[in-house]
Order: sequence, then structure tokens, then C-alpha cells
Amino acid sequence: MRVRAAISAAILLPILTAGPALAVADGSDVPPGQFGFTAKLTMTGVPLPSGSTYSSYCSGTLIAPQWIVTSGHCFHDVNRNRVSGPVPYPTAVSLGLVDETKEKGIQRKVTQVLQAGPNDVALAQLDSPVTEVAPLAVNRLVPGVGQRVTLAGWGSRTAQNPVPSKQLQQGTMQISTVASTTVGIRGVAPAATTSACAYDSGAPYFADGKLISIENNGPDCPHTGAETTSRVDLIADWITTHTK
Repeated sequence: MRVRAAISAAILLPILTAGPALAVADGSDVPPGQFGFTAKLTMTGVPLPSGSTYSSYCSGTLIAPQWIVTSGHCFHDVNRNRVSGPVPYPTAVSLGLVDETKEKGIQRKVTQVLQAGPNDVALAQLDSPVTEVAPLAVNRLVPGVGQRVTLAGWGSRTAQNPVPSKQLQQGTMQISTVASTTVGIRGVAPAATTSACAYDSGAPYFADGKLISIENNGPDCPHTGAETTSRVDLIADWITTHTK
């Protein structure tokens, strides 16, 4: 499982930079001005049972002016149990950019976390509303096998010594399976091996201006297997209740 591998890697580094998930491998650069709703989350002071801490990253999506949706496991206690309430460690959020080497983007901090019940999804409240970028709408329909979606994320491009990308990456993906709370998604373009990779937990899969699902877990990247992603149609009403 990606979480265990990430922790092991973190313990070996003098400045711990592991994360709970993966990002876009064999993808392509997102053009300037596109997908400004895609968020990069930077967490510091994440606790380990040994008493030490590490830094980590996730991706996410702006779905309301003051709310990000991401994977629930991005926010956890020392035993890696998902937590709600005040943010458990400092978490910075960057939005509205595609290249960190050229753009500053929009900067916010997470103040509160709400965990969804049926799947691995969390809402993260920001310290102030974002008005410069339009939020992505949340899908309310059951996804269909064969449906094509876009993946965008800030994670690593390789599972070997992973580091988060400085350039927002994208890929065309296709839904291969639909389960009660998740959908399996495989790469289509630029290659069949286009896939999520380290630090892409919470990355959005979207189509027709709506968020379909978010990244949870999958094989080491790049790969041709299926990513496990959380459906958001099941919790659309819950999201609306907390973010309106």
C-alpha cells in the first residue's frame, strides 16, 4: 500500500518528505491558465509513532470558495487514523497556477477538516475564501464504465525517490469499474501508462466541468492497472450542506 511505502521512505530522509499517495506519471504539462481549481497541499509536522515528524503532500480541488476536497487519509493522527476537527498539522494550499517556478498562485491555509463517512474523502476549510478561481462543480450522477475523465495533480512523476512536481500534470483517463463507493480508472493518454503517482492523493478526476472522483490509491507508477478513486456523487449533498 502506498501509505506504508511512503512512511518507510520518510524515515530514511534527513528532512522527511514522504506522502500518503501518488501523482501523474507519463502525463503532460497543463497549459497556463488551466485547471486553477487544482490544489497542492503541503503538510508539515506530520507525526510518527517514534515522536519524530515529516512533511508530506496531497492534491485537491476547490469545490467552494472556502473549501477544498481531498483524500481523507491526507489528515490523520499518529496512528494514521483519519481525523476531523481542527487541522492536525500545518497545511498550506496553493491554487491558481500550473508552474511553481514561474507563478506564486493563490496561497491559503487549512483550518478545519471534515471527514466523509462512506469513502476516503475529506473537506478542508481554508482560512479565507478564494475569489480569483472558480470552484469545480460536484457531480451528482453515477459514473459509467467507459466514461473518459481528466486527471490533474501535483505529485511525483516516478515512484523512484518521489518528489512533488513543480509543474501541474494532466492525463486522459477512462473509468474501468464502478463499485459502491469507488471507481477504478485506467490511463488512456498520453499513454496507457499515464497514472497517478506519489503525492497525488486527493487529485481530481473530472469531466464536463464536474468533479467525478478523487485519487485514493493504486500500483506504483507508471502502470497500466486501475487506480482506486472515491466517487463524489454519493456525498454531493453532504458537501453542499457543509460548504454553502
